[in-house]
Amino acid sequence: MNKNHLIVALIILIFFVISFLTNILGPIIPDLIASFDLSLALAGFLPFAFFVAYGVMSIPAGLLVDRYKEKKVLLLAFSFAFVGALLFALLPSFSIAMLSLFLIGVGMAMLQVVINPLLRTSGGEAHFAFNSVLGQLAFGGASFLSPMLYSYLVRNLGEADSPSLVQLLAQAVPEGMKWLSLYWVFAAIALLMLAVISLVRFPSVELRADEKVDLSAAFGSLSRQRTVWLFFIGIFCYVGTEQGIANWISKFLQTYHQLDPAVEGAQAISYFWGLLTLGCLLGLILLKVFDSRKVLMLFTAAAMISLALGLFGSAHLAIICFPLTGFFASVMWSIIFSLALNSVPQHHGTFSGILCTAIAGGAIFPLVVGVLGDWIGLRLAMLFLMLPLAYIFSIGIWAKPLINNATISTFKELLKPGN
Repeated sequence: MNKNHLIVALIILIFFVISFLTNILGPIIPDLIASFDLSLALAGFLPFAFFVAYGVMSIPAGLLVDRYKEKKVLLLAFSFAFVGALLFALLPSFSIAMLSLFLIGVGMAMLQVVINPLLRTSGGEAHFAFNSVLGQLAFGGASFLSPMLYSYLVRNLGEADSPSLVQLLAQAVPEGMKWLSLYWVFAAIALLMLAVISLVRFPSVELRADEKVDLSAAFGSLSRQRTVWLFFIGIFCYVGTEQGIANWISKFLQTYHQLDPAVEGAQAISYFWGLLTLGCLLGLILLKVFDSRKVLMLFTAAAMISLALGLFGSAHLAIICFPLTGFFASVMWSIIFSLALNSVPQHHGTFSGILCTAIAGGAIFPLVVGVLGDWIGLRLAMLFLMLPLAYIFSIGIWAKPLINNATISTFKELLKPGN
């Protein structure tokens, strides 16, 4: 099959947009708390509303793709994102925020289901691994840039020398809610994506057996296997930990070190996602040299040390160590996912759907931190995240994959062609 460079470029752009819309919540949580006078527990419901959509929509999205095909599902996904962003921009309140974030989350969950099989078909089997890494780099780049955009808008909205577009945004947001301008930007991005996708002709995608979701026999068989649920908990813990850290870094720095959420807070979160992306690249190299279980244990232990130093160290140490937790968390998703799929002999498509449903962990752990934060303080509440990290560490001990990751035993072998 000839490569369709336009579709591949579009999919890489979709990776970027998913991340750009998904990972902005952490930087703006201090502003949401201030604007709507929220407790930490109520603030924890905001990421809950977004990520619970993954639990609700991941498997149904697979069924929608099977029936209505990729283009219609992409259009529906960005329609949800557009309506959610526009609703919040027009009617800013806590209740509307919950509805808006849920709608955007539904759209993002649908996109996640569509893009990988579409990328495989459009770019060709031989280039799928490379294009997937390219997509993850775009995802990481957007996570790095979106907090920077937030910081720029908050610091420049209303300034006389700001660009005309920024001045126009300033007129569209209420006084004291500069952060809301981001949702006008999100609505515009979603609308632009709708226009682009409607003009593009998509190839026919035939799902492989390991990409199909079967809710009858396959699901029944998998649901009876203890290993399946142990790995489900692993993905649940990873996404929950990632979001539990990212969503509370800025508020923690503001509370304990009096750092500005729009400056140091946004930078810390930006570096968190940036280092997570760089860590993925290092992880690719390490997985060629070491057993993936050992890499998982090493990086998880380092993440736990970094988190502890960030929570109990000085402001300078916190600004360094919180982003470092992102670096050490970078390999967790891919290793847990691959260990999971390599631990069952069949029904990989359905198993992938089950594992993607576990992204709902991003809904639970930030909420738990918020509830505990009102009770015992945010510092001790974030210490709770050591528990899911400990579980992830344990995966490296008990996982017994049917196939281990291929490693290069010697440096000499590394130099051979094809490695």
